[in-house]
Amino acid sequence: MDTRPEPFEPPAPVPRTRIPSRLEIIRTVLRNPLELWGEPSYTLPWIETKFMNQRNVIVNDPGLIRYILVENAANYEMSKVRRLILRPILRDGLLTAEGEVWRRSRKAMAPVFTPRHAKGFAGQMLSVSEAFAERYEPAVPEPFVTNIAADMTELTFEILTETLFSGEIAVEKRGFAARTEELLQRMGRVDPMDMLTAPEWVPRLTRIGGRKVLSRFRGIVAATMAERRRRIAEQPEDVPNDFLTMLLQIEGPEGLSTSEIEDNILTFIGAGHETTARALAWCLYCVANTPAYREAMEREIDETMASGADSVDWLGRMPHVLAAFEEALRLYPPAPSINRAAIEEDEWTSPEGKRVPIRKGISVLIMPWTLHRHVLYWQKPRAFMPERFLPENREKINRFQYLPFGAGPRVCIGATFALQEAVIALAVLMHRFRFDLTDETHPWPVQRLTTQPKGGLPMRVSARLE
Repeated sequence: MDTRPEPFEPPAPVPRTRIPSRLEIIRTVLRNPLELWGEPSYTLPWIETKFMNQRNVIVNDPGLIRYILVENAANYEMSKVRRLILRPILRDGLLTAEGEVWRRSRKAMAPVFTPRHAKGFAGQMLSVSEAFAERYEPAVPEPFVTNIAADMTELTFEILTETLFSGEIAVEKRGFAARTEELLQRMGRVDPMDMLTAPEWVPRLTRIGGRKVLSRFRGIVAATMAERRRRIAEQPEDVPNDFLTMLLQIEGPEGLSTSEIEDNILTFIGAGHETTARALAWCLYCVANTPAYREAMEREIDETMASGADSVDWLGRMPHVLAAFEEALRLYPPAPSINRAAIEEDEWTSPEGKRVPIRKGISVLIMPWTLHRHVLYWQKPRAFMPERFLPENREKINRFQYLPFGAGPRVCIGATFALQEAVIALAVLMHRFRFDLTDETHPWPVQRLTTQPKGGLPMRVSARLE
C-alpha cells in the first residue's frame, strides 16, 4: 500500500460546473478572470464559445497550439481585447508591437538575450542577490515576517537594473514594488469597455486613476534616456555597453524610433521583471508547503555552494531548484493567457482525423492557466510536484503543453535570462534563510497582467546557516 502523503495542492479556483449568466461573467472578469473557467476548459482539447457577440475558441490541444503559434503563426495576430488592455500601457513595446515594428524591435534586442549572452549576466545576478539577502540578516537572531511578493519584485527589479541598465535607472529602488503594483492594479485589468471592444478613445473608468501612475513611469523612462544620452555625448569612452546604450545606438530611420525605444524600455522596467518576481514568490510559498522537497533543494544548493562552482554553471548544477521554479511557473503562469485572432479562415486536422475549423476573426484563447492544469496532459494537475520537471522526467512533457514563456516567433525573448536569474536568486536566499508560512499566509491567485497573490504573500524568514 502506498503510504506517501498526497502532494500539496496550492490554492486555485475550482472549475465551474455550470454556465454563468452574462452578468456573472462580467463581474468575474472584472474581479478575477481566473475564476471564470469551467470544467470543459480543463478537460477538453478545444471548445468554441460565444460571448458579447464574439466567437471564441479555447485551445488546449498541444498539436493545435503548435499549429497556431508556429506552423501558421502568420495567420494569427494579437486579439483586439488584448490590444485594448495592453497597448495603453506598453504601446509599441516588444510585448505589444505587431508587424514591421515588432520585427525591427525583436531583431534589435535579440543579441542581448542569446543564451550565451545571458550567461554573462550570472555574476551580476549573484552579486545583486547576495546584497539583497543582507536585508534578511535581522532574521539571524529573531525570525520576522515580510511580504515575499513585494520583496521578490524589488529583487528582480534590482537585477534588471544592474544587468540591462548598469544600475542607471532614474528611480529609487526601494519602494519600486509598490509603484509597479499600483501600475498593474490600475492599468492591467479588464474594463467593461474592453469586453465590448469599444474603441480606444472611449474612456475606461477603471483606469482613470492609472494615468498619473503611467505618466510617472514614462517620466522615469524619459529621465533615464536623457541621462544616458548625456553620458554618450560627454563621456563616450566610459558609457556602459548595455541594453540601454544598445537601444540608443540604433535610434534613427534605420533602427527604432525614439518613441519605440521609450516603449521598449518601459516594457522591461514596468513588466520585464514582474513575471519572474511573481513566479519566485509562488515558488517559495509552494516549497514551504513541501518540506521534503525543500530539504532536497537545500542539499543541492549547499553542495553547489561548497564546491565553489561558478554561478554561470548553477542553472545546470541545480536541477531540483530549477524544477521547483518550473513547477511554480506551471501552476501560476505569470502570463495566464495568450490571446490571438484569426486573420483569415483556417482549419487544423488532428492526427486522429478530427477537423477543427477556425473562422476568420474568431478569438483564439491559448491559456497556460487551464492548459497547465489540464487533466488530459498532467498527472494530478492541481498538485505541486516539481519532480515532473527533473531531467529524467522532463522529456515526457510535450513542448506545447507547457507554455510559461509562450512559443513560436513571439516566444519570450528573456526566457533563459529569467531561468538563470531565478535559480541564482533562489539558491542565494535558500542557502542562508528559510521561508515559512504564517497564520496570515492565505494567498489567492488573481489575474491582472500577471498572476498575483491577492493581498500579498506574508512569510516568516528565519536563518538556516550561521
